[in-house]
Amino acid sequence: MAAVEKAIGAHGLRELLGNWRQGGGSAYRMLAMSVRALVLDGRVAAESRLPAERELATALTVSRTTVAASYELLRTQGFLTSRRGAGSFVVRPKGGLEPGGGRVIDLTAAAMSAPEPWLSRAMDAAVAELPRYARTHGDFPAGLQVLRAAIAARYEQRGLPTTAEQIIVTSGATGAFTLLLRELTVPADRVAVESPGHPNLLRALSLTGAGPVPVRMPDDGWDTGDWAGVFRTAAPRLAFVSPDFHSPTGLLMSGEQRRELVSLSRSTGVTLLVDETMAELSLDPGTAMPLPLAAHGASGMGGTVITVGSAGKTFWGGLRIGWIRATPELVRRLAARRAGLDIGSPVVEQLAVAQLLSGEAVLTQVLSHQRDRVRSRREALVAALRRELPDWTFRVPGGGLALWVRTGGESASVLAAAAARMGVRLAAGPCHGTDGFLEEFVRLPFTQPPEVITEAVRRIGAARKTGRSDTVAHHAAPAVL
Repeated sequence: MAAVEKAIGAHGLRELLGNWRQGGGSAYRMLAMSVRALVLDGRVAAESRLPAERELATALTVSRTTVAASYELLRTQGFLTSRRGAGSFVVRPKGGLEPGGGRVIDLTAAAMSAPEPWLSRAMDAAVAELPRYARTHGDFPAGLQVLRAAIAARYEQRGLPTTAEQIIVTSGATGAFTLLLRELTVPADRVAVESPGHPNLLRALSLTGAGPVPVRMPDDGWDTGDWAGVFRTAAPRLAFVSPDFHSPTGLLMSGEQRRELVSLSRSTGVTLLVDETMAELSLDPGTAMPLPLAAHGASGMGGTVITVGSAGKTFWGGLRIGWIRATPELVRRLAARRAGLDIGSPVVEQLAVAQLLSGEAVLTQVLSHQRDRVRSRREALVAALRRELPDWTFRVPGGGLALWVRTGGESASVLAAAAARMGVRLAAGPCHGTDGFLEEFVRLPFTQPPEVITEAVRRIGAARKTGRSDTVAHHAAPAVL
């Protein structure tokens, strides 16, 4: 099957670029710098075809010469390749070393390395169980019964009665949200989303044609009055919320807010899609976790509340195992819908996750190990930021995997591009929004070892000093200005 070409239109790129002229300097350099930042933080994907020079010039109200010079600079930098008659395509530059020989530090992924030796033991046990499943066709659209039962039991332990029939196993949390959006929405449906929110959800929305309706996230959490206004004026089909150590802010929704949001959902008919991928990552001892949001629905059976979980943040992203908790009727529909997508999740990985979830002693050990590691890394990041960038501000979250940091008015996209030259990849604030705003924020995961985090912040501090113009000055100027 031929690959589907990824193309971005001139007006779409204009929206992503936002205030790309910020900071002064030559227009072609500023444009190249801003496109480069979009590529580095993932808002423009590798292999995407950029607009033709004339189309982009018209959309940005600049000369075609400016766009041509910008594209030439991007080609020189290794971010663009052009093929006669086909167009200009985004590429990621090869190599992984910063000037001076240091390795690239990737701070775009809020994910931990595997918990060992528990993961290896779980995989060994899974392989030992495999012969029993190898005698079948191997396709289980709803997931293996043993894993569905283990997930349901974990919900029970957290105070939410659940049966295996309410669970469908998916290919990660992103696969879960994509499956739900395909089943529950049609193009042009509206979906209320938190702002800031998770980039993967926004990408899933764009792929299904649903339109995001942003709901602001105040510094102190969810304002149910704002959600009520959006529900009643925009009439979204669905609403996406991340109540347990929200990505990217790390905020934890209170029990009262959960009750109010579920009540609002029932009165307006808006279905809640709940991201619980961070729910097991409470870091401060003694913190009492509220009941799952779905526990505040009618008997906790779902209907107005659909929950998504994942083994990726709790255990290891390489497992690619997620799940959906919904009504048994919706689970059956999702399993049927899945036949046209990926059919099912890998059997060995499902068995491994079942091993990690099923033994209470093992799960307790793994969670304690993961939380201890994340906690020490959070402390390392906080200390490094206060030392290297004392004017940046942030709230230390009680859980999750990242800090949401205010840069004091500096452009995060410009900073991300400058940091890339220093060997650090950053996720700029705008990739967590729908409208190009959030430019004075960056998300900084605390998932790398402490010494790597310390070095990353040192490089970010150095990158900040270089400024916008120095970030592009090391590249040879194109022949046409």
